[in-house]
Amino acid sequence: MGKSATSLVVCLLLSFYPLAAVAASATAEDRANKSSTPGFLWSTAKEKSDLLAAIDPDDDYAVDGDASGEFAGGFSSLEGMLQWAIGHSDPEKLKDKANDAQRLSPAELNKRQLEIKELMEKLKMPSDAELMKIAINDLNNSSISLEDRQRALNELLILVEPIDNANDLDKLGGLVVVVRELVNPEPEIRTTSAWILGKASQNNALVQNQILALGVMTRLMKMVKSSYTEEAIKALFAISSLIRNNENGQELFFSENGSLMLQDIMSNISIDIRLQKKAVLLVADLVDYQLERAGGAKDAVVTDRLFLKAVVDLTSSNDLDLQEKALLAIKSLLQLPSTDALDFKNFCDLEKVLERLNDQLGKIKKQDDYYDEEIKSLIREIHIIFHRKLDKHAGFMGSNLED
Repeated sequence: MGKSATSLVVCLLLSFYPLAAVAASATAEDRANKSSTPGFLWSTAKEKSDLLAAIDPDDDYAVDGDASGEFAGGFSSLEGMLQWAIGHSDPEKLKDKANDAQRLSPAELNKRQLEIKELMEKLKMPSDAELMKIAINDLNNSSISLEDRQRALNELLILVEPIDNANDLDKLGGLVVVVRELVNPEPEIRTTSAWILGKASQNNALVQNQILALGVMTRLMKMVKSSYTEEAIKALFAISSLIRNNENGQELFFSENGSLMLQDIMSNISIDIRLQKKAVLLVADLVDYQLERAGGAKDAVVTDRLFLKAVVDLTSSNDLDLQEKALLAIKSLLQLPSTDALDFKNFCDLEKVLERLNDQLGKIKKQDDYYDEEIKSLIREIHIIFHRKLDKHAGFMGSNLED
């Protein structure tokens, strides 16, 4: 962070110090630590709906809420306080603060930073690590209520988003605790636990391997078959996060017949479409990884005709997003040396599928021109790759006849 940005942060926090200090003091008893661990204030000890409102269903984050909501839960970090300060300040005054910040000397800036440190100590804001410890201790408490168990998991779900916190989760004993909750009788507890594992392991090889070492693959794959849709979705999300760009994870997945699991999801017309989207997206990722690694995970992606047809048939969906994801997977599968061009031609009827999609695109309204061009371009690419594969197959067969 540059000098001007740092000094602006300092000015903002100092200007809001009186209000923040009063609010923190006034609400300390209210918070009265919903954690079972004495001596700490649980910064996000809110109702489940308040916590999850900040999390997009598609696994992105957005923060919302009024001032009373922020103070009721406290600030989990300096960044949280800063965000609140910016959100509750007058734009013109904020501009003036920015101009003032530009004129701070290094000595003045250092002095203000010390004042901020004192402010933080007075407010006694717990660090993320402390909050994680509180949540983990609560989960280790067998007498805790179901509501507080869910609250502890919701806390961890938010806290593991930063990679440093995710890396600390195992050191604090959190991974073992969360994995244990995968067998909880309550589906919502299992769902949030799988979600945490997925969040913590996204693009993080260290955490991926730590979780895989705990033997979760079989359990997660069983959860994908749950009748509780949200549990199935979050379990598949966790699996995807664990094996993406992770060869060991992929080998474990395929040894548990992961390809058949994906095929069953894609070919089940009554299943939630969100599961089909995640499944076909994972197929494309796994194949792309294999192509990049010239065979990664021992060419474990099953590419028999039934599997290929399950992917191709998804293009008949009325959901444009699912169609596009299926086309991307088809494009990748066509490039695998292990796939048979004749399976695509004769068993999957790919030529007619591409023609149908082109005809369908001609009927899409003008406001969908962007999608129209994107998909047309993708179909053209697939058509070229498909016919190149057919020609290669014909050439191979011709050379064999000559021999």
